[in-house]
Amino acid sequence: MAMGQAEVTEGLVEELSRFRAVVASCTGDEWESPTRCEGWTVADLAAHITGVMADITAGRLEGVDTQPWYDRQVAERRGRPQAAIVDELDDVIAATAGLLDLFDAAAWAGPAAPGVDGTLGAAMQALWAGTYIHVEDVLAALGREPQRGPGLAAAVDHIADQLAASGWGPATLELEELGTVEVGGSGRHIATDALTFVLVASGRSEPSLLGVDATVNVYRSTA
Repeated sequence: MAMGQAEVTEGLVEELSRFRAVVASCTGDEWESPTRCEGWTVADLAAHITGVMADITAGRLEGVDTQPWYDRQVAERRGRPQAAIVDELDDVIAATAGLLDLFDAAAWAGPAAPGVDGTLGAAMQALWAGTYIHVEDVLAALGREPQRGPGLAAAVDHIADQLAASGWGPATLELEELGTVEVGGSGRHIATDALTFVLVASGRSEPSLLGVDATVNVYRSTA
């Protein structure tokens, strides 16, 4: 169910820009607010997204997609001023757009980096989904309204693919905003809104909201 190259390329850059706008708008107290990512503040989440994309665009991929890789990126930036993180994020967004422009159709359909399962295109969509979810983490920490838009659809699509690949299901999701999404073929029906599904399936909300168990969380071992 992976989305097309043009849609993901545009969507990832725009989602990073949305993330930048949210974190740049934080007051000093908000910057230090705890988030639902255990042990991480809003500042740490800003460092996380900035560090992930900085390493990817610079080709620093040793340990990619592991918790130590994420933890290093946050630790390297912990204590930096908010303005410095935002400035680095600006540079990272520009570098990401430049990198995405280099990929032709063959590369997009080819394998991702060593240590990352699936195609390059699927990996880029996973980054879009993860960025969208972390925007929601920050908005929740700040007591602001959630956003809905293309990133929500990208997150649902990515999570459904991950669940199917893991053997979870089969299930048929009836999502208020997005309609019917099958996971591993037609199966038990789960009716909810798309954001609730994403929050449950990323470990942000209780699985009982969907009448399922913790195996629905596709991010059990990573940020």
